[in-house]
Amino acid sequence: MDKIVLQAADLDGYLTAADNGAIARVEALYRRALNDFTVLEQGGAGERPGAEARLLAVFNELGERLQQVVAGEKRIHVFSLETPEFIHGEASRLVAKLRDERTANPEFVYYIQRAYEMLFNLAFAGPHCLDRHPIFVRTPVTVPQTNYAVHKIPDIDTVTGNGVMCVMLRAALLPSMIVAKEIQEYSSRHAVTPFALFKISRDDSRREHDMAYILDLKRSYFDVEGLRGRDLLFADPMNATGGSLVTVIQYLRSQGVAPRSIRFFNVVSTLKGALRIVRAVPEAEVYTLWMDPALNEMAYILPGLGDAGDRINGPDRPDSPRDIIQLIADYGTRVTDLYRDQVRQIEKVVLSR
Repeated sequence: MDKIVLQAADLDGYLTAADNGAIARVEALYRRALNDFTVLEQGGAGERPGAEARLLAVFNELGERLQQVVAGEKRIHVFSLETPEFIHGEASRLVAKLRDERTANPEFVYYIQRAYEMLFNLAFAGPHCLDRHPIFVRTPVTVPQTNYAVHKIPDIDTVTGNGVMCVMLRAALLPSMIVAKEIQEYSSRHAVTPFALFKISRDDSRREHDMAYILDLKRSYFDVEGLRGRDLLFADPMNATGGSLVTVIQYLRSQGVAPRSIRFFNVVSTLKGALRIVRAVPEAEVYTLWMDPALNEMAYILPGLGDAGDRINGPDRPDSPRDIIQLIADYGTRVTDLYRDQVRQIEKVVLSR
């Protein structure tokens, strides 16, 4: 079988009655904002202040409700709930820049890099990481003699040394390279994380309630034996429904793969997507910079930030979608030089099949 398909109805079976109730209440609250979006878009100057005040109240309430739901979920980690309050404004401003339709590709990529550095610190190198190891750095200063500096950095070897970076292609490619680069920089051995590449897509002709997720094995590159007992790391900017991750994990389980742990890093996740993952994959933990409240009928995140794959990579031509090597080539030398060790690992897994 070359393709594995998971239906949205299968995902919904994992949600509890309490989950569905919480999701419905949050989505209903978000719908209250839609009329005021129209006012901001089309209304006169005199109408805007009232609409902005109502929207502020709705989004404040949304934040409180999302926080109440997520507070009871130990495997869903939202940046603003687990970090000091004084840095929350940085995350909010960063996500605002990513959402903005005026943010073009170079700036969008810059903020994606910043977002994943913040998520990495949340998961591995934040205040909860008590262990440190020293690094000795030779500086360019040679007078009166060659100079060195000593720095102590978080010791993450025990939680990342067994890791495999799992890429669900396209939008996930650059974020996965960023996370792997962070692991390398913090590693006491400067270890380069191996990669596994999965070609997973949604059937965008369908609606949210009957969405299908397709894993194309012919266009995927991974070694099943190399995934057994490993810590699987996934980085995808958007977690809308959770279906892509669950499809990959269900396939791996069918092949006898029992991961030691699974971590999923998102810039934006919906409440529904995060809950589906932790219900369907008991060993998974979700780390998200921001949580959005709703999906539209096509399973796109609301308010969302658009097609992250197109905004990172540029759009494909419908008649010639790019493969993994073409995407890397299109990043150009500034990106590929920065992540050269990660690019070598990706080339190795693609060309070895």
